[in-house]
This record gives sequence, C-alpha cells and structure tokens, in this order.
Amino acid sequence: MKNYLVTGGAGFIGSHLVDLLLNKGNKVVVLDNLSTGRISNLNSVKNSNSLKFVDGSILDVPLVNSLVNEVDEVFHLAAAVGVDLIIKEPLESLETNIKGSEIVLDACAKFNKKVLVTSTSEIYGKNTSDELSEEDDRILGSPLKSRWSYSEAKAIEEILAHTYFKVKGLPTIIVRLFNTVGPRQVGRYGMVVPRFVEQSMKNSDITVFGEGNQRRCFCHVSDVVNAISRLMESPTAIGQVFNIGSQSEISILDLAKTIKKFHNSSSEIKFIPYTQAYDSGFEDMERRRPNINKIRNQIDWAPTIDLNKIISDMTKHFSSEESG
Repeated sequence: MKNYLVTGGAGFIGSHLVDLLLNKGNKVVVLDNLSTGRISNLNSVKNSNSLKFVDGSILDVPLVNSLVNEVDEVFHLAAAVGVDLIIKEPLESLETNIKGSEIVLDACAKFNKKVLVTSTSEIYGKNTSDELSEEDDRILGSPLKSRWSYSEAKAIEEILAHTYFKVKGLPTIIVRLFNTVGPRQVGRYGMVVPRFVEQSMKNSDITVFGEGNQRRCFCHVSDVVNAISRLMESPTAIGQVFNIGSQSEISILDLAKTIKKFHNSSSEIKFIPYTQAYDSGFEDMERRRPNINKIRNQIDWAPTIDLNKIISDMTKHFSSEESG
C-alpha cells in the first residue's frame, strides 16, 4: 500500500485514477481547486477513509510542499485543458500549466518523490504522420496564436520534468495522452465526444467544426488510467516518455454519424466554420494517431474498449446525471 498525491484528482481523468488507486488498496490525497474539476466526480469514493481531499491550487507553494512531503509518490494531472479554455483564458492557462508544474516538480525534487507527469498529444502540433512516435518532431504554428500556447506550455513542462531527472536525479515519468474520453468528461471545454453525445441525446443539432475531415483516435479513460498506474509501478519507465492512446481512427464527421445512429437520434448534423467557432486564424490538426509500441513493450498495454462501448458508457453517465 502506498500514499499517493493526485493533483487535479477531481477532474475527469484524475477522478478515475483516484478510483483505481483506492480500489487497489492505496491511500490517496487529492489536490484540486475545482476550477474545471467537480467534487461530484469523487462521489463513489467520498466516504473512503483512505481518501483526503484538499481544495487548493498547485500555485500554492507551501501547500504543495506540505502535501508532497506527506506522500510516497505523485501523479501530476492538474492543468488547464481543452481548446476552448486555453483560447478564452490564455494567461491563467499558461500560469497553471507552466508555473504550477514547476512548483510541483520542485517540491518532488525537494523531497525526492517519484512523479508521473501527464502531457498531451498536442505536443506534436501539426505533425500528421501515420503514427506519431515519442521521438517525432513537433510542428507548430505561430506562437502568437493562442491555439498553440497549450502545446508550448506542456512542452516546457516536459522539459522541466526531464531536466529534473537528468540534473537532480528526480524519478520522473512522462505520458502523452491522445484524446481520452469517457464518463465524467464534459463538452464545455471543447471536448468533442461528450458534446456530440449530449447533442444527440437531446435531438439537437450535432455541431461539427470545419468540414469534419479531421481524424482522431479516442481511448476510454479506464484504459488510460490503467496504463498510467502501471507505468508508475514500472521501475524501468523512469526517465522516459510514453504515448497513451487508441489507434482506431475515425473522422469527426463519421464520429457524429456514429453517435447519431447509436441513439437513433433525430439530430441534424450542422457544420460550423472555424471562424464562427473560434477566433480568426484558428488552426486544427487534420490527423493525430499514436504509435504505442513503446508502452506495449514496456508494460504489455493496449486499449481494450472500443468506440461503441465508449459511447454507451457516456450515454449512461449523462442519463444518470439527468435523472439524479
């Protein structure tokens, strides 16, 4: 049994990780300021004697130091996420994603606590290779476009984590998540699957940005947190970076059609120009598919849940929220 700190533990992915860690018999401290996370995400474990929830920010240096000092290992998931949020709150997002991560990493180095840092496929930018490998080049747009600030901030976070490992010997692991989806995810920060599911369930217009030719691979959050927790347990994963995601590719338009068909919905698919959905000059990625050979070789991991199960689980979650 270990005592873990999960920053952002009331968030979509973080709360599922907390569930998994507690179910394995561990103790968990959650640090979350509930800016995008929800305390209701922890409802299934809120009465656990092994859970401690702290309402606070990763920008609070004394608090972060105190919490890191009292645990064995740290999962750092707290971040400003989602295209909408990054564009609407660029300064706050940069501060959280850069300064906040530096504070967490510095505390881990101070108390020599192993830390897993969650990064993102946004790192690769506009690289549309058939399979994006961990060593592939980053291709980004102008730094003056807020669209790329998230990618830049997470790259700095990765650099910080790897430098702490190289220079100070801090045990670090970096994971890059590719389009994680599932129950508890919300659509208001630009997340496409929950937005489509909600629209389809309500028989309202399913809004596709652009022409819908963009292609993505969606991975169930249960598969993702399983990979994250197993990497933390792998001694030879230290100092490395791993892609985590599905390789089953689908266009956004076909995703909309699939979700509409699943619900037998009367929704119409409506195309929204990027100029209407976002600021002028917005750039999207046409394709993003991961190479997962590295994590497969490391811990024998691959996704187990397909898109239909993802849609089913999210539908059940939204239905229970509406009835509850």
